[in-house]
Amino acid sequence: MRVLIAIDSSPASERVLEEATLRPWPDNTSFCVVNAINVAGFSELPALIDDAKREGERLVKAGTAKLARANRPTESSVLWGPPRHAISTYAEEWKADFILAGSHGHSAIGRFLLGSVAQGILRKAHCSVEIVRARPERPSVSSRAMKILVATDGSEFSVAAARSVANRPWPEGTVFQILSVQELVVLDTSMAGYPLSAIYPASLLEELMTEARARTVAAEESTRQILSLAGLKILDPQTSQIGDPRTIILDTAQDWPADLIVLGSHGRTGLDRMLMGSVSEAVAIHAHSSVEVIRTQLPATKK
Repeated sequence: MRVLIAIDSSPASERVLEEATLRPWPDNTSFCVVNAINVAGFSELPALIDDAKREGERLVKAGTAKLARANRPTESSVLWGPPRHAISTYAEEWKADFILAGSHGHSAIGRFLLGSVAQGILRKAHCSVEIVRARPERPSVSSRAMKILVATDGSEFSVAAARSVANRPWPEGTVFQILSVQELVVLDTSMAGYPLSAIYPASLLEELMTEARARTVAAEESTRQILSLAGLKILDPQTSQIGDPRTIILDTAQDWPADLIVLGSHGRTGLDRMLMGSVSEAVAIHAHSSVEVIRTQLPATKK
């Protein structure tokens, strides 16, 4: 596995390095610590570019040293350009499997900063992305047993996310909760804000609900099988849920509370980016825990 660690001078980046250092990883995992310098920010003060470069080199050198002390094979690089573009582009060139990036917090400004960089990475990266977010009242999650929520809708993307989890080591004592959610499709019409009973005939609504319940059970069972075969400890299943996946995932993770949410990305086409934005991206931005958005290159469908 190849893990790209994106850092800046914020405390959030210190937590990213801590997580990368403490968390167990598959054998032969290699790391690269990067810092991106937005040259446009110095267009009127070019004399500061050298200072920014020295600071970037200092940051990645310190990060590399921290990982090296934990016997993590690590390289580093200082990138030039807007971070969201530079980091995503370099990740593809470096052939990263994962990008780790930090969150600046849960305040309005924190969510704005997350949206300005990490949200861009989520949208543009060709690989999986984890937004590392710490709970102030708890120690680093990787220094203890973790509580991991695996959200699934039964799609091939959710299956890929479950397999990603199953193929990695986790701290001893880590427990997994599977959350299967299905969303009834409501067309974007003038009636979209009305209750479902006002949109669908009773017989059709019952049929849709029955099919959705069956899909949630099937999705939970397929994910449970993947995790069980890997020997992971899974909690008893929750009642399958039908509704807005964003709200259900966020509420469940908050109530448990989860240390990490894992869910799949639906791809990179125009429509898929919209679907990702409606679920994965919303969860990554608003969750109080770390979030992994798993993006896997799936086999092309034959036409």
